[in-house]
Amino acid sequence: MSSLILREVPVDSPVHRLWAGTKMIAAFAISVLLMFIPSWSTLGICVAFLVAVWFTARLPLGTLPRFPWWFWAGLLLGGLLNVPMGGSAVLRYLNIAALGLILLSTSFLIAWTTSLGDIAPALAKLGTPLRRLGWTRKGVRHTVPVDEWAVVVALTLRGLPLLLEEMRILRAARKLRPRDGMLSRAAENPLADILTAALAVSTRRAGELGEAITARGGTGELAAYPSNPGRRDIFALAIVAAVGAAAIVIDIL
Repeated sequence: MSSLILREVPVDSPVHRLWAGTKMIAAFAISVLLMFIPSWSTLGICVAFLVAVWFTARLPLGTLPRFPWWFWAGLLLGGLLNVPMGGSAVLRYLNIAALGLILLSTSFLIAWTTSLGDIAPALAKLGTPLRRLGWTRKGVRHTVPVDEWAVVVALTLRGLPLLLEEMRILRAARKLRPRDGMLSRAAENPLADILTAALAVSTRRAGELGEAITARGGTGELAAYPSNPGRRDIFALAIVAAVGAAAIVIDIL
């Protein structure tokens, strides 16, 4: 399931055709809005907006992730721990939990409607103002490595599903390992074993990836066909700004 969360759903919709940078700007705007105005009215408006984006993107219901039972059990346990502190503490906890779920849903919508190959070029273009910043050392002018940062983010996003899949395989293989007795079971630390194996696998894959990039002469162009924002992106950002303004006005009133 974890690897499917980060995969684009191939559906032709207005949301899919938006520039990747537009979606990241919209997600950042929603995050800032909820950071400064985390009221219930703002949360409700953001939920309604995300539901509208969901239907506009024409995503099937099967795309929704099915979280394990321990996720919901943890949320319920957190609410129960706040009960002795009073109803206000429980409401505050529910407010924070809803805020986190909204931000998580926003990230999922970007992943479901955006190709991973479009992330790095969009980040590089959004970071264009940073290219003017720099410093001089020993007579050599150094600039902010925007392209390198974009490549790192793109490789991280591409490597995360592989890492999750490796951890799933390691966990399944560990279950098949024979156990000698109760003493060996008591001395086991499943989490440490899986994390250590995952770290070793990640180091090996990172080395192989670095060698492959070096053999090809470096990262090269970020995209073979770079995309740019268009009129539909301006219209989408205007909608996001209108939703944010409406949330602020309703919260003030």
